[in-house]
Amino acid sequence: MEKGQWAFLSNHGRVFVYITRYPRSTTEVISREVGLTQRGVQKIIAELEGAGYVARRKEGRGNLYTVHPELPMRHQLERDYAVGDLLAALGCDFKKAGVG
Repeated sequence: MEKGQWAFLSNHGRVFVYITRYPRSTTEVISREVGLTQRGVQKIIAELEGAGYVARRKEGRGNLYTVHPELPMRHQLERDYAVGDLLAALGCDFKKAGVG
């Protein structure tokens, strides 16, 4: 995506989708793939984890991320939907992903 262009998903949304698809990814890989700094990705993951949408477990030298698709979307206009509804619409396979 070119700098200055907008996207339908926020940075948090893109990181969450990426973690769902690739639960063993490193922050370095995630940052490269979603187009954010590694520090930005670490901050987003910490926020997603703090809100309960992602759990992180140490696995060897890396992390295994588990998502919680049953939780509601955060904005008042979207709270009637689970984040899993969005993930499913974007083609995320919960059987492959780490799902809580």
